[in-house]
Amino acid sequence: MLISQFLATCGRFVLLACTFASLLLCLVLFVECMAACLSTVPHRKNHLKQDIKDKKVTVLVPAHNEEAVIRSTLESIKSELKNKPELVVVADNCTDATVEIANAVGATVIERHDTNLKGKGYALDYGLRYIESQPPDVVVFVDADCMVAKGAIERLSQVAMTTQRPVQGIYLMEKPKSSSPKESVSAFAFKVKNLVRPYGLTQLKMPCLLTGTGMAFPMNAIRSVDLANGNLVEDMKLGFDLSIAGYPPLFCPQANVTGILPAQEQAAKSQRTRWEHGHLQTLLTYVPKLIKASIKQKRFDLLVTALDLCVPPLSLLVVFWSILMVLSLVAAILGTWLPLTIAGSAGCLLIIAILSVWNKFGRNDLPLVELLAIPAYILLKLPLYLKFLFQPQNSWVKTERD
Repeated sequence: MLISQFLATCGRFVLLACTFASLLLCLVLFVECMAACLSTVPHRKNHLKQDIKDKKVTVLVPAHNEEAVIRSTLESIKSELKNKPELVVVADNCTDATVEIANAVGATVIERHDTNLKGKGYALDYGLRYIESQPPDVVVFVDADCMVAKGAIERLSQVAMTTQRPVQGIYLMEKPKSSSPKESVSAFAFKVKNLVRPYGLTQLKMPCLLTGTGMAFPMNAIRSVDLANGNLVEDMKLGFDLSIAGYPPLFCPQANVTGILPAQEQAAKSQRTRWEHGHLQTLLTYVPKLIKASIKQKRFDLLVTALDLCVPPLSLLVVFWSILMVLSLVAAILGTWLPLTIAGSAGCLLIIAILSVWNKFGRNDLPLVELLAIPAYILLKLPLYLKFLFQPQNSWVKTERD
């Protein structure tokens, strides 16, 4: 009897702790989303007056077998280059025509061959070591499969020069031409992560996460950390390392970089697995580091970054809350109402946040009918999260291009 009472008490305590955790996560998401929704996203015209005519800017493009997409990417970059900044392509373990295409466009091409050390982090480190002989004032990272909007390179460079901090532009994913509601929901979730939440943090005067491409760095900042790694989400890791080193990234909503979601199911699945498994692994690794550094350095911004990182991918957050809601209903039937009250409050914050963001940022990309596809989209991702528990992806895998 005593054992059963003890187990019941432990169960209630664990459920209560989990519902409090869900409330905190939903509250963080709610505050970020509301800060973005209640503000006006500025036009692309840049208000900074920093003159970079006499400054050297290098655009670094890591590429691994990107012959299908790299020409359009490099041409979009070259059309934006003024005062002849250097365009450097790091052909990383390439076995296709990437090198020939990059040379034909007029980029400086350096080749890296090391099949034991795979990942974009190694390629970026190789490129940085190459340009260190004549270092630029600012280096801009652009992935080989992205389109750079007009003026983006200049705006990112200006903000980086003015603030002497890393800068992240808006990086969004467009739906493929023949897309289903699943791709629409995926593009919307990507917008929440890469536009809404960083912009909300900016309104709160807080740093943002790095999202992988469309990033500018003063050379003294980027060389303060080690990029040579095969992390699944090397961009997130880089942002946290820079924040701890004293260079918290800034968000620049006036600079846009766009990619396209894979149309092939296998490629899309591979991409989602790498992103979300990498996010969860980084969450487990860096939340303690950020909290420890926040206390040691007495910096509130690092604590906010840790809280922001604690919020899992949107689908997983909904799954976590749904499970707690069912368990809380069972507990309420058995006579314990507090977990249900907390979980219900968390659910209200979550629903208000999602609907508010959809109303302001997603109506054109995600029609109301397709918004109803979110539950099906979440169910399709359940195997991905279960795989993380039993067989997490640990090695970097390139997404195949359409």
